[in-house]
Amino acid sequence: MFRYLALILFLPWFAIIGFAYWHLPRGLPRPASRRRFDWSVIAVAMLVALGGALVALDMPWQHSGKIWPQVAAVLFAYGAFLSMMFLAAAIRQRIWKM
Repeated sequence: MFRYLALILFLPWFAIIGFAYWHLPRGLPRPASRRRFDWSVIAVAMLVALGGALVALDMPWQHSGKIWPQVAAVLFAYGAFLSMMFLAAAIRQRIWKM
């Protein structure tokens, strides 16, 4: 039941990062193609973060406490999410010449 608790508690931070990605840099045109790209990136980043969390949760943690799988899951998910956001920002900059 508590397998995804740490990841659920981290969702507001993912939302803040997604909001920053969506709205920065300001004042640039936002055609429909860019909006679709941004929504797709955020959705894929969430899926990759979930995958990272699942990898961490499925690792053998016999000699550690009960909290460490949750900590590792959040760290893996956060790293995966940020990696996708930085990669997407670089691609978006190339495509739309920001």
